[in-house]
Amino acid sequence: MSIADLDDIDRSILSELQQDGRVTNVELARRVGISAPPCLRRVRRLEEMGLIQGYHAILAPAMLGWSISFYVLVGLDSQKGKVLEEFEAHVAEWPETRECHMIRGGEDFLLHLMARDVEHQNRLTRDLIEVNHVVRVQTFQVIRTSCERAGVPL
Repeated sequence: MSIADLDDIDRSILSELQQDGRVTNVELARRVGISAPPCLRRVRRLEEMGLIQGYHAILAPAMLGWSISFYVLVGLDSQKGKVLEEFEAHVAEWPETRECHMIRGGEDFLLHLMARDVEHQNRLTRDLIEVNHVVRVQTFQVIRTSCERAGVPL
């Protein structure tokens, strides 16, 4: 399924849900200009097709005790499939891991982690250095976020 296979109403539904995943079906239907029953059918179809992968709330990390957000570039000593999968599985078990991306360029992975404080961040960094096959770790602490968008451009 590609964007070319969607009509204007489907794109409008996706756009509205991306902005407000809690909108009622009746309100969503009003916003996109159709009645509620076909709107619900379209949403269900978009979910079944995998275009809508879930709904979530955006929380305030600092208010929940997660005051540090940081990114880590990780280099491994091997790019063999088993080594890559092992690393991904290991960091996926950490509750502090928000994102794990295999990247092209100088290093192998880009991680986004959360920490409660500097001591916690340092412990995570030390733990990462000790992971099998990790040879390079470079951290980047977020100072300020001026733009953060969820979803994709439609």
